[in-house]
Amino acid sequence: MHLGAVPYGAGGPGQHRLWLDPEIPGDASVNIDWFITIAQLAEQGRFDLMFIVDSQFITPDSPPHYLNRLEPLTLLSAVATHTRHLGLVGTATTSFNSPYNLIRRLASLDLISHGRAGWNVVTTGDAGTATNYGLDEHYDYDTRYGRASEYVELARALWDSYEDDAFPRDRATGRFLDPAKQHALHHQGTYFKVAGPLNIERSPQGQPVIFQAGASDQGRDLGARLGEGIFTHAPDIPSGQAFYADLKNRARRFGRDPDEVVIMPGIEVVIGDTDEEARELEAYRAEHDHNFDDALAEFGRPFGWHDFRVYDPDAPFPTAALEHAQRSFYTRASQITRRAEENGWTLRQAVEATRARRKGEFVGTPETVATKLIEWWEARACDGFNIGVSHPSTFRRMVEEVVPILAERGAFRGEYESTTLRGNLGLPIPANRYAGRS
Repeated sequence: MHLGAVPYGAGGPGQHRLWLDPEIPGDASVNIDWFITIAQLAEQGRFDLMFIVDSQFITPDSPPHYLNRLEPLTLLSAVATHTRHLGLVGTATTSFNSPYNLIRRLASLDLISHGRAGWNVVTTGDAGTATNYGLDEHYDYDTRYGRASEYVELARALWDSYEDDAFPRDRATGRFLDPAKQHALHHQGTYFKVAGPLNIERSPQGQPVIFQAGASDQGRDLGARLGEGIFTHAPDIPSGQAFYADLKNRARRFGRDPDEVVIMPGIEVVIGDTDEEARELEAYRAEHDHNFDDALAEFGRPFGWHDFRVYDPDAPFPTAALEHAQRSFYTRASQITRRAEENGWTLRQAVEATRARRKGEFVGTPETVATKLIEWWEARACDGFNIGVSHPSTFRRMVEEVVPILAERGAFRGEYESTTLRGNLGLPIPANRYAGRS
C-alpha cells in the first residue's frame, strides 16, 4: 500500500473555518516551518509522498488556503532539505507555464531532493486564471488536453538532454563535458516550439514522476497514456474498483504495464478512542469547519465561479448555470447539475448535498481505520491513498497508531525501500532515449 499526505494549511475546499483549530497556525499556508513539520511527520510514518495542490485564480470566497499560500515547487525545494526519503509532488499547470522554464524547475527539485520529485500535471479548471496570463478566456477542453499531452512528452524529452555519463568532470584532462552526450531537441509541435537542450542533468531517479488527476474521459486517457501516479476520488469500494479497472485497462490499451500506474484516491481520516467517539468527531467537524453561507459562496467554483447567491435558494436548481462551466470544471459541474435535475432539488438542497458529507469510510479507532484501508486495497479499489492533513492531531494519530497496524498486517512497509520516489512507488527508472546511440 502506498500513502501520500496532502496538507491544506489554513483550510481548502469545504474547510473555510479549519483555521480556527488552535492546532493550526493562522498563517499555516505560508509558514514553511509548518510544512516541514508535517513533512517530517509523514516521513516518520514512511509515507511515499507529500502532495501540494495549487491554483492561480482566487475570489474573496476562495478557501483560506487558496487566498494566501506558497508556490508548490518553491515550498517543496525547502522541504527537500529537511527530509531524506519522502516524495515531493507539486501541482503545475500546462496551460499557463512556459515549458522550458517549468521543466527546468521540476528537474531542479529532482536534483535538490536527490530523486524525490513528482509533477501533478493539471490543465487548470479555474477559467479565471486565463485573465492572470493576458488571455481573455481560458482554452477549450480539446486545446487544454492537447497542450497537456504535448507538454508531458516535451518534458520527458528535455529531461533526457544529457546522458547519465555526460559529465566526466575529469580534472586530469580538463574535460568537464562529453559533448557527444548532450542532445538538443529541436521540438516543433502543435502548441510548442523548443530547441533545447535543457541545462541540467538527470537525477538518481532519471526523471520526476508524472501524476495526473483528470476525471473526464480526456483526463482519464491522458492519465492512462502518460501518468505514473493517478490522484482521484471515490466514495466507496465499488466506485473505486470501477475507476481502478477503467484506468488500468486504458493503460493496457496504450501498450503500458498497468502495474506502472499507481492509483491513489484522496481520503479523509477521523480517528477516535472508540468508533462512536470518531463518528461524533466527524459530525462535529463537518458542522464547524464549513457552514451553509460558506458553501453557497464556494459553490460556483466548478461553474467558473458563477455567483449562485443571485438566485432564490429555495427555487428549483438553476440548470442553465451549467453554461458558465464550459471552460472550467465542466465534469464536476455536470455531475452537480445532473444530480439536482434527477432529484428535483432546489439550489439550497444542492448546496446542502455538497456540504452534508456522507459518513466517511475511514472513521473509527486506529484498528477500524487500518482494517478499512486494507479492505479497499485488497479489493483492488486502489494502490494506496492520499490522506488529507486537515486537523494535525488526526494525522499524528494516523502516523503513530494506524501505520504500525498496517505494517504488522503486511500491508505497508516496515522501512523505506529506496531514497527515490520511483523506488518507493515501485516504478522503473526511465531509460535515457539517447543512451547507447553516441
